[in-house]
Amino acid sequence: MSLTEYEEKILQTIVEWRNQLEQYQPNDFELTFDKYIERAFLLLPEDVQDQFFTVLDSWLFHLHAMIQGAQLQVDAKERIILSGRIFNPNITQIEDLQQLSIEQLQYIAEQQISRHRFYSMLQGGVSGTGGAMLLGSDIPAMAVINLRAVQLIAMTYGIEVNTPFEMMTSLKVFNAASLPTRLQANAWEELLSDLNDNQMKYFYEGKEEITDISWIEQPIKQLFKLLVISLFKKKTMKGIPVVSIGIGASTNYLFTRRVTDFAHKYYQMRYLIEKRGDTLQ
Repeated sequence: MSLTEYEEKILQTIVEWRNQLEQYQPNDFELTFDKYIERAFLLLPEDVQDQFFTVLDSWLFHLHAMIQGAQLQVDAKERIILSGRIFNPNITQIEDLQQLSIEQLQYIAEQQISRHRFYSMLQGGVSGTGGAMLLGSDIPAMAVINLRAVQLIAMTYGIEVNTPFEMMTSLKVFNAASLPTRLQANAWEELLSDLNDNQMKYFYEGKEEITDISWIEQPIKQLFKLLVISLFKKKTMKGIPVVSIGIGASTNYLFTRRVTDFAHKYYQMRYLIEKRGDTLQ
């Protein structure tokens, strides 16, 4: 099926964005930071490295399943279907959303995206108050917020995330969106390759490892953010740690914006190329 002029424009925007990723040149600081992280991990025995990433992957799998089965997510899924029914009263399940136009799906997706960016900003602000328990919960909370956002964006574009392929894909989308910009082009190509190699889109056939040493930079940045918050929490205005709250809210918002932008482009791309009936290389 041919695409409309607006759909072609969106597809071209995604292609241009992907080209920008490929042309991105990291600065000296990024390269140095990356080198030191790699050197630090190489000091660990190889079996310890493997076990670390195995545990991390397992944690992400279980977190994904927990979010998917939570009543909060089930309710959100129903709200997405109800939103779709505003445009087409015949929609009764997630897969039916693919009957909607890209403009209508964008509208529903943007509702989910803006909501989760707000949640993320709120979480960062609460963490910025500096309490030990709140600081400790920041990284798990951010993982939940952003994994949930990826799942809901996928559902908006008519994709259930309860099959092995879609579960793995949503985790890889989250992982790719969390990577440094210099590594995202390769991660995008891997997602496209998985899409082309798994035509049935039920069982996943491909690399099952999600995280590796390249992904560690983001958690380290989150830990650094928590350190900065701890340093500034005593600088208050009328008893409120305004600086640390601002740091927490802004950094969390920017991270979720990064994740949701990447995920939105990926699922838009899938919707468009499946409608057009070919692949995007």
